[in-house]
Amino acid sequence: MGKIVVTEFISLDGVIESPGPVGDYQHAGWTFEIDRGDEGNQFKVDELTEAEAQLLGRVTYEGFAAAWPGREGMDEFTGKMNSMPKYVFSNTLATAEWNNTTILSGDLATEVEQLKRNVEGVILVAGSTQLVRGLLVAGLVDELRLMVFPVLLGSGKRLFADDTGKTALQLTEAKTVGDGVEILTYRPMKG
Repeated sequence: MGKIVVTEFISLDGVIESPGPVGDYQHAGWTFEIDRGDEGNQFKVDELTEAEAQLLGRVTYEGFAAAWPGREGMDEFTGKMNSMPKYVFSNTLATAEWNNTTILSGDLATEVEQLKRNVEGVILVAGSTQLVRGLLVAGLVDELRLMVFPVLLGSGKRLFADDTGKTALQLTEAKTVGDGVEILTYRPMKG
């Protein structure tokens, strides 16, 4: 049975929009302004290495698909990004050209429950704000990993929406890396 692991770069005020230097956003690339250190970098490598597949929303998929294939052969991380199975949930995307990508559409809960039955191990979800919100509402997130950067952005798309509802979480791991970046791992409390 697969395990949905959501991983996010997030500001102290909950913004996850455009952590990389891509797009026409006010704070694009904000994570590049704060050093997450060797330990933080290794955390991201280990996280991807552990994953069997990725599940992405359409917007994140399109951004990744535009960036990663052009980096082929650069390093182990890039190789894994390009070769691993990828699933994009979208009711509007007609084709997916990035290597090893399957489009899922229809009812989110039904599709993701089926994916969890078909994939053994970690199914990593990065970015994908709308998708993550839907997964949280449906109770399908098994683990939430937040790399919290010590910055207030004041504006931008936030991870948690008003309709997320009450979700009790248990902190299972916390560590500080780089210049005060916190890596917090949570699991939803069942019951």
